[in-house]
Amino acid sequence: MYGKAVRTSAMVQAYRADTENAGAGPQPVSRFRAMRRKLTSDPGIWRRGILLALCSVLLTVVLVLHSDIPNTIGNTGSLIETFLPWFGLFVPVLLILGLLRRSATAVIALVLPVAVWLNLFGGLLFADKSGAGGDLTVATHNVNAGNPDPAGTAQQVAGSGADILALQELPSGKVEAYEDALADRYPHHSVQGTVGLWSKYPVTDSSPVDIKLGWTRAMSATVTTPRGPVKVYVAHLPSVRVKLNAGFTANQRDDSADALGEAIADEPVERVVLLGDLNGTMNDRSLNAVTAQMRSTQGAAGDGFGFSWPASFPMARIDQIMVRGVEPRASWTLPATDSDHLPIAARVQW
Repeated sequence: MYGKAVRTSAMVQAYRADTENAGAGPQPVSRFRAMRRKLTSDPGIWRRGILLALCSVLLTVVLVLHSDIPNTIGNTGSLIETFLPWFGLFVPVLLILGLLRRSATAVIALVLPVAVWLNLFGGLLFADKSGAGGDLTVATHNVNAGNPDPAGTAQQVAGSGADILALQELPSGKVEAYEDALADRYPHHSVQGTVGLWSKYPVTDSSPVDIKLGWTRAMSATVTTPRGPVKVYVAHLPSVRVKLNAGFTANQRDDSADALGEAIADEPVERVVLLGDLNGTMNDRSLNAVTAQMRSTQGAAGDGFGFSWPASFPMARIDQIMVRGVEPRASWTLPATDSDHLPIAARVQW
């Protein structure tokens, strides 16, 4: 009893001393001591929040091993990879829950997913990789088949100053409207099926590219620029859907991606540019046939994530500009049009 009384008296004296010093200005040492006393006097601060800490570990595992998550059930792996950057939003949620639980264990465990997320995406979020110069400006846009103002959309994207412009989802009844709107800026063009290419420089060898759909949604053409020829591919891979009974329905897109990758791999021209709506992100392993042999201009020379879809609240970059044999100098998104996608543009250098 006597020992407890002595300890209680000592604690009261320490509290009074801290209280008396409070009016004299900041007391870092006193605050540190108070924090230390709280931590040592409340052992539950370490025992609480174990479940939250395990959630942080699970989040870390998903971020680190996303490429190993199987696609056998509903293409779960591809679905997670499509929206992988957004998994970072779980961190502030877990932080708030950890603070509400007053759990040091839960808060400290967040160091793991934060470190991994920054390693994966910190360079995109905080670094502007764009540079000056460039020999060629290219742009691409899924204009949306139901676009109510084809001419306005075409002129708006052409206003970016692109030397080469690719458009996807061109309905046959509206192709003429796009051709008329772009005729003054782009004297050379070719339309194959529902995709088209407009250029300030001569376009030759234009032909469809078979991506295993039964109708034409991809093409290639040679554009002869002042710095030499470049092979331009325009592609619109099949759409994907998330269904409760089927998961991520991306099998048709995956087959088309493999066919497109094979065509590009067989391309003998050194300089190649791919413009289009791939309906997938660079993280999605199902696009490896394409991404393994080309560079993303956004990843190499972009500023931020460059999300392009949906235009009203962009959540993923499924529209891509990829290159082989040329150097990306800058990549950016363009202002919204009447489409549900944002246009994107890039500058490349020989």
